[in-house]
Amino acid sequence: MKKGATKKLAFPYVGWMVVFTLIPLLLIFYYAVSRVEGGFTFEHIIRVFNPNETTLRVLWKTVRFAVITTVICLLLGYPVAYIMASKEFSAKTVLLFLFIAPMWMNSLLRTYAMMTLLEGNGLINSVIGFFQNILNAVLGTNFSRRFQFLYTDGAVLLGLVYNFLPFMILPIYTVLAKMDTGYIEAAQDLGANPFKVFLRIIMPLSIPGVISGVTMVFMPAVSTFVIPTLLGGGQFMLTGNQIERNFILLNDWRFGSALSLVLMIIILFSMSVLSVVDKNKDKDAERGAMGL
Repeated sequence: MKKGATKKLAFPYVGWMVVFTLIPLLLIFYYAVSRVEGGFTFEHIIRVFNPNETTLRVLWKTVRFAVITTVICLLLGYPVAYIMASKEFSAKTVLLFLFIAPMWMNSLLRTYAMMTLLEGNGLINSVIGFFQNILNAVLGTNFSRRFQFLYTDGAVLLGLVYNFLPFMILPIYTVLAKMDTGYIEAAQDLGANPFKVFLRIIMPLSIPGVISGVTMVFMPAVSTFVIPTLLGGGQFMLTGNQIERNFILLNDWRFGSALSLVLMIIILFSMSVLSVVDKNKDKDAERGAMGL
């Protein structure tokens, strides 16, 4: 195919990116640094970091919850992806399907399903009540208690992990499944034990999948507003909820845009840090193999 024809085929995609990505970003930047009466100002962005307002505390809470969600997803997702990528594990297709199937549903439906599990008369409290009844029958007591799982910080964190865990597992699994086994065989031939092979070879080679998974979990976790609204019962506020509130309820597009701009800067900064970690990943694996 000629070079000119290739460029022509790219025009629709470039136009799509300009209309639905570049222009909205420019509008957000414009509203964030402009006054209602006109003119350039940084007052909306400065207001985000005003210690006298709740915005800064909510922003810190948002980043903290996003980091905790990402770490939990990584701790849970890496072992699962490693087991699924193992040649000895025969049920990988079934397990992979179990993680992919919930992603076919809208995240709103998944969150409502989580609500039915955590509510006062939900499945978890029903199971606890069942065992309480057994203990009461055996011990002759009359103990009965319903636990408040819903509308708590733990419920929001559980909802975030539940919704975003597949986004951590799949990239890591893809990288591990396609890994060049030559490095592993070379390390084993040199007498390395399984732990050293994992630490010096497998882990460095899986860094691209880890970085992709961390990015795919952290970005939606730091900007979500549906999960805190439903599982927090309107009592739990993250920056995504503040942005929605400013745009829809308060009609304060400029402060909402300033919050969005700060959130985008945080995401871009985190991505730049991850790109530094990702640098020279293959060389680290080669040095690890040669150093065994």
